[in-house]
Amino acid sequence: MYRSHTCGELRIEHVGQNVELSGWVAKNRSLGSMSFVDLRDRYGITQLAFNEVYNQELLNKANELGREFVIRIKGTVAERSSKNSNIPTGEIEVIVTELQVLNASKTPPFTIETETDGGDELRMKYRYLDLRREVVRKNLELRHRLAQEIRRYLSDQNFLEVETPVLIKSTPEGARDFVVPSRLNPGEWYALPQSPQTFKQLLMVSGFDRYFQIVKCFRDEDLRADRQPEFTQIDCELSFIERNDILDIFEGMVRHLFIQEKGMHFEDFPRMTYADAMKYYGSDKPDVRFGMKFVELKSEERDVISGAGFGIFDSAESVIGICVPGAASLTRKQIDALTDYVKRPQVGASGMIWCRKEESGELKSSVDKFYDADKLAKWSEAFQAQNGDLLLLLAGPIDKTRKQLNELRLKVAADLGLRNPNVFAPLWVVDFPLLEWDEDSQRFHAMHHPFTSPLPEHRELMKTEPGRVNANAYDLVINGVEIGGGSIRIHDQQLQAEMFGLLGFSSEEAQAQFGFLMNAFEYGAPPHGGIALGFDRLCSLFGGSDSIRDFIAFPKNNSGRDTMIDAPSALTKEQLSDLDQK
Repeated sequence: MYRSHTCGELRIEHVGQNVELSGWVAKNRSLGSMSFVDLRDRYGITQLAFNEVYNQELLNKANELGREFVIRIKGTVAERSSKNSNIPTGEIEVIVTELQVLNASKTPPFTIETETDGGDELRMKYRYLDLRREVVRKNLELRHRLAQEIRRYLSDQNFLEVETPVLIKSTPEGARDFVVPSRLNPGEWYALPQSPQTFKQLLMVSGFDRYFQIVKCFRDEDLRADRQPEFTQIDCELSFIERNDILDIFEGMVRHLFIQEKGMHFEDFPRMTYADAMKYYGSDKPDVRFGMKFVELKSEERDVISGAGFGIFDSAESVIGICVPGAASLTRKQIDALTDYVKRPQVGASGMIWCRKEESGELKSSVDKFYDADKLAKWSEAFQAQNGDLLLLLAGPIDKTRKQLNELRLKVAADLGLRNPNVFAPLWVVDFPLLEWDEDSQRFHAMHHPFTSPLPEHRELMKTEPGRVNANAYDLVINGVEIGGGSIRIHDQQLQAEMFGLLGFSSEEAQAQFGFLMNAFEYGAPPHGGIALGFDRLCSLFGGSDSIRDFIAFPKNNSGRDTMIDAPSALTKEQLSDLDQK
């Protein structure tokens, strides 16, 4: 045994015990006649003490230790005279009697501490060193705990964990596939799964009525902080259920995780239709930790703002705004900064109009030339503004303006500290459109995927007004982040054929791409539905981070590269020859 205890285990009750420890040298402090070494392993840090009174040779050897040397020691636990309340082992130290260097180390390229001097790219290149930092290790420990609780919860709900294939058939819907050439079948290719969607539906046909898998998925798409080319999802499917059954089960799972990990209890999650999410928040994943719901001053339903001679408002399809509580005190410079923000190409607004309701109740706006006090009072009434509030308005095409106002709302909330990572507001968004029209291809595309069922009451609209059909689909949203989504699936062959037809598939194309699933449905497919939750996103949410990379052991960078192993990389001519690829 290299150790009798870990470096995070020893306490005051161990004083007087002889112990053996192994780990990495985190710090080495020489004080002349004494030296102190912080020894680190996965479990924590223990201070080692070397003293010339006890052993001059050991002290000399300790003074030669560099950072990240791997050592093994024997010694006696003693009470520290200068205690450290910041670490669990801070009341004790180990008086070293034997020291063995197991492996020396080069000087690391960055400090392996919570506050490191290593930038993202440098830490990704030396990820194996970055993983030694406590903050990174705790992220992976959180990931482990969540995975264990998820498995425990789902197993208690009679779910069966089943692995599905990684080398599958490429399909044209969704994001781009990563493809793998087949050496044994020249000219033919596998695809890496974007999700196990068809396989989990086949499991339902097979009679495995409750399936789950914590599974790797792959999408060849542009990357952001919350995306990786390979990611992990909690993939689930159930038979003989309706939508509310699924929402109840997985709402229960998320509540269970919050109780176990955060000690937080939630009532039933609110449910919001897609139409309301877009109308009141301009997003299908609204952050409802704070208010500032949209108010339409000009729309098809009402108009309390036109006719004052202000051309921008008079000619606009819509004028929509938010009321920012207590923000009338913002300076003109701060308001101008918000105007500049919405004019950025990423947001795309042409400008922003503001109106203050002073603490005195007086209304002042950036368009006082056109709107007198009586007219501004109508704005205030529409927003139910209180003294001290600030109104921010955007104008333009309604769908575009809603999206722009969503960006402004989130920006204002961030500036005012309203997006607290320790506050959580989960909700379900339901009743998404089943189809979306693509102008370039002049055809419908599935909003989710081609196996999503319409709402039962919209079934007949598929034949007459397919653009008005809502899907029996649902997304779980927490703090403005889509954690997961799913739907009740189509299990009827005729309905599935109609869906393929709306998506522009000929019967031959549908058979070529999805014939295996359609054929399986001929042998008795039960009513079924499912959901997939992004495990990496769930971990980052619980960990209070905006980036999922912090919770993946070996992530890719923003270019989709693994700089540690230098992948992707070129193949040799011999490898290409084996694959008959040029």
